[in-house]
Amino acid sequence: MSNPVLGTLIHAIGGVAASTCYVPFQKVKKWSWDSYWIVQASFAWFIFPFLIGFLTVPNLMSVFTDASSTVLFNATLLGAIYGFGGMCFGFAIRHIGYSLTYTISIGISAILGTIVPLIMHGTLMEKFNGPGGYTIFFGMFLALIGIIICGIAGYRKEKDLKNNNANGGEPLTFNMKKGLTLTIIAGVLSAVFGISLEVGAPVAEIAGNYGAGNFEGNANLILSTGGAFITNFIWFTVVGLKNNTLKELVDIKGVGKQNYYLNLGMSVLSGALWYGQFFFYGIGHVQMGAYKFASWVLHMSMLIFFSYIVGIVLKEWKQVTKRTYFTLIIALVVLVVSFIIIAYGSKLGSDVTNGH
Repeated sequence: MSNPVLGTLIHAIGGVAASTCYVPFQKVKKWSWDSYWIVQASFAWFIFPFLIGFLTVPNLMSVFTDASSTVLFNATLLGAIYGFGGMCFGFAIRHIGYSLTYTISIGISAILGTIVPLIMHGTLMEKFNGPGGYTIFFGMFLALIGIIICGIAGYRKEKDLKNNNANGGEPLTFNMKKGLTLTIIAGVLSAVFGISLEVGAPVAEIAGNYGAGNFEGNANLILSTGGAFITNFIWFTVVGLKNNTLKELVDIKGVGKQNYYLNLGMSVLSGALWYGQFFFYGIGHVQMGAYKFASWVLHMSMLIFFSYIVGIVLKEWKQVTKRTYFTLIIALVVLVVSFIIIAYGSKLGSDVTNGH
């Protein structure tokens, strides 16, 4: 039996994992971004998905054998397309800053990743007019407003830091045109990951029939992350060879034994946290009942919410103006209210479905 309130709380755990997955990189020493990325990507998108999949989904290989080859291919292909999104995200940060890039890209992802699957299945109006539908869509609209206000706060933050020259003596260099283009691409491709999970949903259903229970989402997650891994592994292997950074992965003496194992541990931790967000996403998704479509916007909103909380904890907002900080607080309050409304609307639909 579904429990949307529990599902929302589980999505929150996934949001915490997602918002902290790149924090460990701050501890990495004498490794390039290329080396860090290829290790964390290997664990996030290949090793952990397959390992946890085998541990939680009974007869995993039979699940894939029973699934349609078209579904397997399309879900993996969409995952591979999503893989380029992370690269665009990283480049965009250099031009318009972390906060603005994060908010715009995830905001786009939240909208497209939720609406497009409903349009694909022709169920948009059915969900809107169903029990609790109006409430959920209002919550989604409110989440969008919260995301926009977060973006305003993020823009003001980057501007404040630029004016304060607070980034180690070098003012931030803004290139809004290039940064915004990359951010939009990153957001669209991030939404593709959500669509990939939706396309692979029949695989999760088969896993459920084999007794996977709340862990059925771990089956189709392998397809989406596997595609993303292929893209990133090929790209960063080529970049590593070009920049002569691949040797860092085996040069223990050059990096230093202590730094090497610290770097390896932090990269694995990043991969674990990234994978953790969708591990909990899958469990929370099952609990959302008749309104599973709300999972994506809920997850993305949680991700933004906790990323800003992490920023506060790490004192990234310490040198901003009171006006900027107040804008952030308003945004976070709006997001919290939207979470409550979406959970309540999902519960209304779930109660009707369960006959309450």
